Amino acid sequence: MSLPYVRACGDPYQIGYQHGVARRSALHAFLADGLCRLEQLVSEPISMHSLAALLAAYDERISLAVPQLARELDGLAAGAQLSRDEALLMQLRREITGYQRIPTMGDCTTYARTGVNPVLAQTVDLNGALDDQITILQVSSTASARRSLVLSFGGLLGYLGLNSDGLAIGLNLVLGGDWKPGVPPYLAIRYLLDCASSVDEAIALLRGLPLASSRSLMLCDRTQVVCLEILDNEIAAIDGPALAHTNHFLRPEFADRDELNVFARNSSVRRLESARAGLARLSADAEVEQHFELLAEPPICVPDTGDIRRERTVAAVVMLPDRGELHIRPGDPSRHTTESFRLS
Repeated sequence: MSLPYVRACGDPYQIGYQHGVARRSALHAFLADGLCRLEQLVSEPISMHSLAALLAAYDERISLAVPQLARELDGLAAGAQLSRDEALLMQLRREITGYQRIPTMGDCTTYARTGVNPVLAQTVDLNGALDDQITILQVSSTASARRSLVLSFGGLLGYLGLNSDGLAIGLNLVLGGDWKPGVPPYLAIRYLLDCASSVDEAIALLRGLPLASSRSLMLCDRTQVVCLEILDNEIAAIDGPALAHTNHFLRPEFADRDELNVFARNSSVRRLESARAGLARLSADAEVEQHFELLAEPPICVPDTGDIRRERTVAAVVMLPDRGELHIRPGDPSRHTTESFRLS
């Protein structure tokens, strides 16, 4: 599998436009596939008409909080020949599906370690069979010398990635609190990569955003690793030289508000224990392929059950922030070879 790779540069509108042109046919096909496959994931019928008021509420908050990304959405819509609402829908799929309380086996395992060879690695566990929607974006804005390398799915402006200042950001789903119109965490991650040069700067910027939903973000630079748990726009930090996170809250002040179902929690605990033990076994100079061997092992790698509503591992990623490198195995990492990308 050779992943689509899009280089986009210029002002925000131009960046979005180039992304849209490059992925136009794929994004139209994704939209035509049950409204970006949302019809197969939600319990009630949906349409662009039924979502119009919700999309407008999100659009207002995003435009106020991160206007440069709102402008990039305009460019994406124009380049891909989509409506703005259709481009916005692609950023909000997770917020639209909301909590999924059906029994599940996973939703990302993430770990990071600083030191002589900083690394942030994770599985990407999603429902919707999104392997075919992976795109790698390299973004260069005329407003800054900073460049970003971003993993995207189906028109997303951001998901996870790293920047040329040596900051890498990964994420996990955690469930709790009131999900409401605001900046979705995927866009927040892209904003941080565009604007922050370090973990500390990223945390300060994140605290100023009206975040739409609960998540855990893993941040790593050359000197520190911090995991941020987000619940009702409150942010709690966990720091240390080596951290792992899955899908249950670790901070005690958030634990009693955790909405993860018991089946998913059991999986989350098992994967967390495996990630911690595996990371402890890896030497400080471990090679990229050694990290992928860990990510490809069960229970960290979540298999496909054939049910599109269930999360499974659709990619595994190893990022080396001090080298500007993003390595990825698309699909089940035990079955696919590594593709490598580097900021240039």
